[in-house]
Amino acid sequence: MKLFTPLTINSMTLPNRIVVPAMVTRLSGEDGHVNQDITDRYVRFAKGGAGLVVLEAMAVHDSKSGPLLRISNDEFTPGLRELRKKMNDAGPGRVVPQIIHFLKISRSGWRQKVEDLSIDDISGITQAYAAAAVRSIEAGYDGVELHMAHAYTLSSFLSRMNKRRDDYGGTLDRRLRLPVEVVQAVRTAVGDENPIGVRFDGEECIKGGYTVDESKLIALRLVQGGVDYVSISAGGKFEDAQPREGEPLYPYTGYSGDRCMPGKTYPPAANLYIAAGVKSFLREQGCDAPVIATGKINTPELAEQILNDGDADLIGMARPILCDPDWPRKVEAGHYDTVIRCCYANVCKAKDERFQTVTCFLWPKGEIQAPESDDSVAPHWKDSANLSADGSKGRISLKWNAATDNEGVYGYDVWRAVATGQFERIDAVPAPVTSYHDATAIAGLDYRYYVQAYDLAGNRTPPSETVDAQVG
Repeated sequence: MKLFTPLTINSMTLPNRIVVPAMVTRLSGEDGHVNQDITDRYVRFAKGGAGLVVLEAMAVHDSKSGPLLRISNDEFTPGLRELRKKMNDAGPGRVVPQIIHFLKISRSGWRQKVEDLSIDDISGITQAYAAAAVRSIEAGYDGVELHMAHAYTLSSFLSRMNKRRDDYGGTLDRRLRLPVEVVQAVRTAVGDENPIGVRFDGEECIKGGYTVDESKLIALRLVQGGVDYVSISAGGKFEDAQPREGEPLYPYTGYSGDRCMPGKTYPPAANLYIAAGVKSFLREQGCDAPVIATGKINTPELAEQILNDGDADLIGMARPILCDPDWPRKVEAGHYDTVIRCCYANVCKAKDERFQTVTCFLWPKGEIQAPESDDSVAPHWKDSANLSADGSKGRISLKWNAATDNEGVYGYDVWRAVATGQFERIDAVPAPVTSYHDATAIAGLDYRYYVQAYDLAGNRTPPSETVDAQVG
């Protein structure tokens, strides 16, 4: 599989094409230092076998930001260095930190905008990025990724909503000025041999925001400025965020937030066309910088197709690898059937929205890390699942008996077919739940269902008996 072939980016060789994009964990303390929970989360990702792990966004400046990592001065370097050593011991993948500058927001609803920043403020941002990048390399990381996506400072300069009337706003060239200055300052600071990546929005997904036609030019300018790879995101903006009384705005609550983290109702690879457009344009311009595609890419077949079609060079999988960090290792060994599969319920997103520790809906209740097991014994039903279906209340409700396992049942996959069509996995529920309500079933159609139980290692029962149902 091309997915498991190496790729070299500047001086960094990745063992495979799987990337864990930066994800907020809210596991650090208010002081921004690496702690044991942070270490456990990232060592787990490293053990899983991804080719590149991007550490969660860490602030380049001193700011009250809650339980988020920081890299704003040298006091944070020892903890980051120790984390890198432990990840290196755990797996062969490469690791880069994502570094970020963000503007101020308050619970009253006020938020600082790029128009509020002075020229001295802007100069300070550039210097802070360069200094943080140097700390990243000094701490032993393989490169650094610059956060220019979503609702944060550099993305806000890139945005068409940037209404500054000086050389840092208005036209695309002026909106690009600070991001390019940051790239150039970082390149000067870390030298030519250390990889620099950038994560930015391929589309803003807000009224009046830029689209892929403009993001192609953004990518080109950033690569020409010194970037070695580009990671494509989308949306996540303040402009359509839904306000909540007494809480600061959270930039993933509107449509643009849905596009950033496409949920159940979105098709697989919902944002692939953006990455494909950017990559095609870069190649036309003679730029060979690798492009990372993200956004609900969840099966090895889909990932392989994207690579073989030339739509991207690397596959970003955030929620699938949060759900099961061993996804890369299992798939490479030919055991995709034991992967615990993300159901895109976006409970992880909701936890971040509520400023809670980010965990997966499918993990055992109360756990803050993904479970780990090498067990090879599959769960089973004592007699049968005794699956039943009731479509009398405008939806189809399923019930079944609990399965048993030597280590405990982890959850249940729900499979559905329309009429005589093929079965598709439509959802999952964590144990001990033994029921499911299919609110997407349509009246007048015939449906068939079965369920499978799985354990901590991903071993699964054979399919249960099949039941037929209609919405009454």
